[in-house]
Amino acid sequence: MAAYQRKGTCMDEYTSSPRVWGLSCPGCPEEISRARRWVSEILRETPCADDAALIVSELGTNALRHTASADAGGTFQVTVTVSPGTLTVAVTDEGTKLHSPEVQQPGPDATHGRGLDIVHVLAHQVAITGDHLGRTVTAVLQIPHQEIPAQ
Repeated sequence: MAAYQRKGTCMDEYTSSPRVWGLSCPGCPEEISRARRWVSEILRETPCADDAALIVSELGTNALRHTASADAGGTFQVTVTVSPGTLTVAVTDEGTKLHSPEVQQPGPDATHGRGLDIVHVLAHQVAITGDHLGRTVTAVLQIPHQEIPAQ
């Protein structure tokens, strides 16, 4: 079962800025839908909630496919940060020695390889950091100041 935690630098959640939520997921396929629902719930009053949930789904799937395995005790972490005008979604995995994530150009019959491209289309900015010990893919979305959730 996924662990839910709320992170923050200020004890008073009504005045803290930015607001940060974190979710740690075992490397199981069913955790993708759980992470997606979790993001949707946190951002339920934000117009870009669906985009953020899709980003988590794509990045979580990549984390499972390329690094995290429940059989090996693998995990991936999801972080959502909301600040005035900006929503940041990050997925951290356990890295891989193969290569860093990159946008691919799959053929029309390919069954995978489009996830990072989808993230690039939905996000204002995408950054990939880390190495073979762990990588984080961070997607930044722009949201109007008045649309930030009041959780």
